[in-house]
Amino acid sequence: MPLGITELDRDVFTWVVEHRSQPFDWLFVALSAAGQVSLLWIALAAGLAVLARRPPLFTTLVTAATVWTADLLATLLKALVDRQRPYEVIPEADPLLRWDVAGSFPSGHAATSAAGAVVLAYLLGRWGLWLGLLAAAVAFSRVYVGVHYPVDVLAGAALGAGVGLLAIAVVRRLRPTSAGPRRSGAARPEG
Repeated sequence: MPLGITELDRDVFTWVVEHRSQPFDWLFVALSAAGQVSLLWIALAAGLAVLARRPPLFTTLVTAATVWTADLLATLLKALVDRQRPYEVIPEADPLLRWDVAGSFPSGHAATSAAGAVVLAYLLGRWGLWLGLLAAAVAFSRVYVGVHYPVDVLAGAALGAGVGLLAIAVVRRLRPTSAGPRRSGAARPEG
């Protein structure tokens, strides 16, 4: 699929923007603002780690590294693709907020949200559904407020989920287990 505006992408974007409901505008603007610079996921990591009785520093550092990696990759892709924001192309866009300075594809908010949700669900061993719903809400907020196309959000979420899964693989590889190395039945302990 070319990264230009496809008709379906434009139509879905326009439908969402035209069907905004003023009582919900504040919610999606708040979700979009909370996703800025990944701070939502880093703050959640610290707070939820305490609730889950997991190491808060470790959980926060791994989450920060994961979401910032997703954000960096999304930023690099934005520079390579250089897709215009919807409000630059579609007169009906009428964005509810506008502090974005880079291109549209992929959505950095969707990337960091998916990465944060995936890695936190693993690290905390709970709240996966709620974290996933929050990530989806932040991602959808970017279409709702008029700054991303649906494809931008889907690509960002896929990128973020991939980064989250990679972070899990790294944590699993580096984290020592309490069981220690396995020994075969034939091997005798030394000493």
